[in-house]
Amino acid sequence: METNSLLRNASWVVVASILVPIATLAIGSALLVSCETVKSEQADKLDYTQEQLIERGKYLVNTSACHDCHSPKIMTPHGPEPDPERLLSGHPSSSPIPEVNTSAVKDWILFNHDLTAIVGPWGASFAANLTSDETGTGNWTEEQFFTAIRKGKYKGLEGSRDLLPPMPWPVYRNMTDNDLRAIFAYLKTTKPVRNIVPAPIAPHDIP
Repeated sequence: METNSLLRNASWVVVASILVPIATLAIGSALLVSCETVKSEQADKLDYTQEQLIERGKYLVNTSACHDCHSPKIMTPHGPEPDPERLLSGHPSSSPIPEVNTSAVKDWILFNHDLTAIVGPWGASFAANLTSDETGTGNWTEEQFFTAIRKGKYKGLEGSRDLLPPMPWPVYRNMTDNDLRAIFAYLKTTKPVRNIVPAPIAPHDIP
């Protein structure tokens, strides 16, 4: 009987010696995850001055390829570069759409010479005016901007059409709230360029 009791006690000691470290590890992991979540939330709630927010937004716009599609280009000794007078003003309303070989669109996506107009299986789409003009984002609210980027909605309006390719909003929506606020704050300071971008063209209406 004594031997059995000793064996039972020894077994409990072994089990305890295994379970205690496991429990400690689990608690430690939970605390670590919790701490990382808190750090992430705190990082997204950093207090910026308005000037710092705008500078952050300018940096993000200039490093996130926004000018590739949203700024008309001019030819320079270094090739096509964004036109400094029309930065982020979208596809020029004065630029006619050249005739498109619609049979090629079945296998290719076609860009115009300055990358502001794109033709694909979805039809023709045109880069939006992002400047602070009322024909751009001048009348937008911050909430609209978030809706446009996070949900891919035209002009950030609930119930509006989806943004068309090649706008990579599924990538940009992963930006933090602070980054999106910064970009919007910067867009509000850009030179206003009046330019009403053409509406998209359905595939069967492409010239």
